[in-house]
Amino acid sequence: MVEYKTPGEIDAMHAAGQVVARILAAVRERAAPGVRLAELDATARDVLAEARATSPFLGYQPGFADTPYPAVICASVNDAALHDIPGRYRLRDGDLLSIDCGATADGWTADAATSFTVGCARPEDSDLIDAATRALLAGIAAAVPGGRLGDISAAIGAAGHAAGYGVPSDFGGHGIGHAMHEDPHIPNAGRPGRGLRLVPGLVVAIEPWFLAGGIDECLIDANGWTVRSTDGSRAAHVEHTVAITDGGPVVLTAPA
Repeated sequence: MVEYKTPGEIDAMHAAGQVVARILAAVRERAAPGVRLAELDATARDVLAEARATSPFLGYQPGFADTPYPAVICASVNDAALHDIPGRYRLRDGDLLSIDCGATADGWTADAATSFTVGCARPEDSDLIDAATRALLAGIAAAVPGGRLGDISAAIGAAGHAAGYGVPSDFGGHGIGHAMHEDPHIPNAGRPGRGLRLVPGLVVAIEPWFLAGGIDECLIDANGWTVRSTDGSRAAHVEHTVAITDGGPVVLTAPA
């Protein structure tokens, strides 16, 4: 069931979104060659503690997972696109790192992700990240009252396919509010003019993720969580929590 938020509830979600923005900024600042992914998770935990917020990731166990998620961020490197568990891996110069995180404050949740290069960037990685970012902006621009859910999906898919990247449909955007994953599901490809009508009060997480190899398929590691490209090509993942309002889309996880 789709739940619609009041302006006051959207304000509360914005407060949670600002915690998420601070986490992503702190993790990006900490990420450097030689730093373990577990250290980035510790940095995120510090920000949550300072904000007196909690993580919707920690202990989360959806139907596809055999075990609860053990961290507060997902830290996916190179060919890992989503949900990689931060552990003892030390970052290397040139790694493409995607960080996904959420925060729950006063009962309301926000969720966002960013991708960036650690150290010196390869031009092809920069192109991949730029394409994912353009797709996110296109998806946000389509999140207007009177539109349809398919408009968001179509905008994302068109940007990815035009650049020649794989656009998997296994995971995508979603509604968000009291829980991290609520209705509706938002595929990263679709047909405009189809699906749920967009109205003020709908809050969604819009999250494009593309695979550089151009294949729309992925696999899940033996840990039951990490989503990886099937051909070893690199991946980029970006996301914002967005409220649809009378004045247009409002990004709740943008830095203040």
